[in-house]
Amino acid sequence: MSGKRHLWRWRSNPLRRREDVLEAWIVPAVWAVVVLVGLVVAPLVFRSAEHRFAEQRAQRHPVQAVLVADAPQDIAAQWSADGRVRDTVRWVAPDGTPRTGHTLVDPSLPRGATVHLWQDDRGRLVTTAPTGLAEGRIEAGVLAAGAALVAAAPVLGAGALARARLDRRRLALWDREWDLVGPR
Repeated sequence: MSGKRHLWRWRSNPLRRREDVLEAWIVPAVWAVVVLVGLVVAPLVFRSAEHRFAEQRAQRHPVQAVLVADAPQDIAAQWSADGRVRDTVRWVAPDGTPRTGHTLVDPSLPRGATVHLWQDDRGRLVTTAPTGLAEGRIEAGVLAAGAALVAAAPVLGAGALARARLDRRRLALWDREWDLVGPR
């Protein structure tokens, strides 16, 4: 009985209208397109994100930098989100050339203190460590799911719009029939 109940839209029924038949085809068609879009978009985004995270792991390297001057202990440290201040550091790039740049450091660090940072293959400082393998897979999965939902949203919206138009047509037909047979 439950199998027949799920197929009620296709049963022959004298009260079934043309709009009901259209809706019976629109709903599964929309869901089929949503599933297909998800099956196409999600793996593409997942692979792209995993590739980007793998590039980060290959191109970012830890480096020890030395503070050029005492870290400033001014009002900026009190108002920053993590209590760190911007200061100048010196480090050696992968090709052996000395580099100087700015980064956020703890305000209590004295001149000559060692700071652990990350640099890319060209010796430029990067703000964060590379994403780890497990974390990268989780982030890639979340990005893939989000992309699939975003890609499916227009399809679901079009389906909802089509159903709303069918509902308006059904109500208009009902109003016309009510005008013919309703109380006067």
